[in-house]
Amino acid sequence: MNISIIIPLLNEQESLPELHKWIKKVMDENQYTYEVLFIDDGSTDQSWNVIEGLCQENPNVKGIRFFRNYGKSQALHAGFARAQGDVVITMDADLQDSPDEIPGLFKMVTEENFDLVSGWKKKRYDNVVTKNLPSKLFNWAARKTSGVYLNDFNCGLKAYRNLVVKNVEVSGEMHRYIPVLAKNAGFNKIGEKVVIHQARKYGESKFGMSRFINGFLDLITIWFLSRYGKRPMHLFGAFGALMFVLGFISTGIIIAVKLIKLYTGFHTILVTSNPLFYIALTSMIIGTQLFLAGFLGEIILRTKSNEERYKIAEER
Repeated sequence: MNISIIIPLLNEQESLPELHKWIKKVMDENQYTYEVLFIDDGSTDQSWNVIEGLCQENPNVKGIRFFRNYGKSQALHAGFARAQGDVVITMDADLQDSPDEIPGLFKMVTEENFDLVSGWKKKRYDNVVTKNLPSKLFNWAARKTSGVYLNDFNCGLKAYRNLVVKNVEVSGEMHRYIPVLAKNAGFNKIGEKVVIHQARKYGESKFGMSRFINGFLDLITIWFLSRYGKRPMHLFGAFGALMFVLGFISTGIIIAVKLIKLYTGFHTILVTSNPLFYIALTSMIIGTQLFLAGFLGEIILRTKSNEERYKIAEER
């Protein structure tokens, strides 16, 4: 099979028939063998009924319905697990991503040997204040932090070699950082393609300003996981050792000063009246806690089990 198209969605009943028709037209024109996986992430409208109708109409269409809304990352995870195509395309269901871009993305993966190609919505039709400017700031921070130089991490239109999606673990809200996860997994040939961005035709966006706040928090998480996810003791242990040494030195100074003053006849104060005593005490307590955090992280890492992150209500 040439292509698997994964489309996570939430309450997009109006756009699904038009999107399916558009995808089918592109696939037929290019004579691709394909499958379309609609992942219904807990829609409360008639989206699932529409998907069932499309499955009956077109045998290349498949559907997965979650019991409730688990998030885009979980929807992509479910799609990645079931994708059979040599190239996996992800796109949004709101018609803002153009299926006409699929052949270009497919060629970049199959002919130019990219592991992953991310779309870049260079010209956007979103609100400048609430989406465009925060998006630019977010992408700048993501580039600087991750070392993956893409202009649009948030673009849902991406193409992957099948091997990539089978070896990348998408959880939480990490769908924005799949290129970073791919790089960390050893897939280094990551490209970018300018794609058409269309104004939303039906409904309204399911993402608000909160997604950028969550995005920055996830960026910190992925930075930590990429460097210390397999060795948390290296970070917590280093800081713990630093704090413990600081406390040990402070304690040594307190004892030395106290002894010198006693033997030389100078007036001395109680150890507990010395501000340095509290610096030493606090440093040693923090150092111990950081060491314990590192040990606990190592233990959790070695004993963790893969929990089921979502529950599927129905498949077609």
